[in-house]
Amino acid sequence: MGNTIHTIPLGFDNAYIVKDKGAVMIDGGDPKKGKAFLKGLVKAEIKPEEIQLIILTHGHWDHIGSAAEIKELTGAKVVMHQNEKHWLQESLKPMPPGVSTWGKISTKLFSWTIVPFVHIRPTDVDIVLEDDEFSLEQYGISGNIIYTPGHSSGSVSVLLESGEAFVGDLAMNKFPLRLSPGLPIYAEDWPKVLDSWQMLLNRGAEMIYPSPGRAFSAEIIAAALAKEARE
Repeated sequence: MGNTIHTIPLGFDNAYIVKDKGAVMIDGGDPKKGKAFLKGLVKAEIKPEEIQLIILTHGHWDHIGSAAEIKELTGAKVVMHQNEKHWLQESLKPMPPGVSTWGKISTKLFSWTIVPFVHIRPTDVDIVLEDDEFSLEQYGISGNIIYTPGHSSGSVSVLLESGEAFVGDLAMNKFPLRLSPGLPIYAEDWPKVLDSWQMLLNRGAEMIYPSPGRAFSAEIIAAALAKEARE
C-alpha cells in the first residue's frame, strides 16, 4: 500500500497523519484545535477512530495543546518521552532557550505576550518512551520513534523506512522563526541537536517534516551540519 502523509495545521505548527496499514498522528498543535483537526480528517478522508497513536515529539505547549481533545475524539493512545510526560499531565509551559540572536529575543517576547494566556488541558500519557527505539510496525506503519534530544531533553522523531523524518522542532521552516529551512533557533543542548541530526541522516532520513513549516530535503540539514563543523 505504501505511506500517505497528511498535513493538518493546528495553529502555528503542523500535525501530521501517516497512514499505511494503520494510521498514527504526530504532534498535537495549539490548544483548542479540535475542530481544525476534524476538518483536516475530512479532507484526508480519514475517520477519527482510525488513528491509533498520537505521538508527541516533545512537550512544548504548541505541540501538546490539543492532545487531550484529540485523544477524546479518536480514542488513540498518547505517546511521549519520559523526560517530558509531566509537562502534559501537569499542564506545564516551559519555553526553550534561544541559540541564535533572534531565538534569544523571541523566546523572551513570546514568554511575555503569548504563553501567559495559554492553557493546556492535561491528560495521561499512555505509552511512556525511554531512550530506546519504539517500532510502529504493530500499528501498521513501517518506521520507528527515535530519541533525538537537543531541542529539548525529551524530543523524539518518527523516521519511516521510506526516508521521511518527522522531527518536531529539531528543524524549522516558517517565519518568524526562520526565513528558510534549517536548524532550530531554540535548543536546550546544541551539541545534542547536531548529534541527533547526524544520527538521523546516517539512518537514511531523506525528506524532513518539521512542525513549523513545509517539508524540505535532508540535503539542507547535511549542508548545515557541514557548516557547523567548519566553524
